[in-house]
Amino acid sequence: MGKPTGFLEFKKEYLQKIEPKERVKNYKEFEKPFPEAVAKDQGARCMDCGIPFCHGDTGCPVDNLIPEFNDFVYRGRWKEAWENLSKTNNFPEFTGRLCPAPCESACTLGIIEPPVSIKSIERTIIDRAWEEGWVIPQPPTSKSGKKVAVVGSGPAGLAAGQQLARAGHTVTIFEKNDRIGGLLRYGIPDFKMEKRHIDRRVKQM
Repeated sequence: MGKPTGFLEFKKEYLQKIEPKERVKNYKEFEKPFPEAVAKDQGARCMDCGIPFCHGDTGCPVDNLIPEFNDFVYRGRWKEAWENLSKTNNFPEFTGRLCPAPCESACTLGIIEPPVSIKSIERTIIDRAWEEGWVIPQPPTSKSGKKVAVVGSGPAGLAAGQQLARAGHTVTIFEKNDRIGGLLRYGIPDFKMEKRHIDRRVKQM
């Protein structure tokens, strides 16, 4: 996956941060997604390592198909990168900002070099997908006639509701607080993830 010699040619890059003197003026996020050229180079660092420890039991808890989306980004096939990511991850705009990235700890390249910038690539993919209008509802082809109640509107509740709705069930999500989001809304500061991401996703759902 990626470029066979990419890990030798390109160094790990990190998301560009807004300068502190600007950052202190508000409580908003202060990291920006990769520019396209940087994302391509970072995707190129993904090795054809045989056993991709970055996903599965040792890496990604949601089983993202990481080598595949790295390869799509390297080749400039952004919509396919999004389609690949959305197969396993209901809300990459959340995980791409908040996940502690065990995938990078498990990356084979990390044995000898800084690992592939997986989390940053994931965030760059989903941010571009929203910009391009690729994140759209996936209604079922038929309804099951069954009703399901989901208690709690945190990330697990929202993901469960989304999957059940896609399977054709009529879903109602219950939340004790005045707004949807659970821990995402009430436990995560804006500099980590602005609440507009929750509102946008809830509207889309």
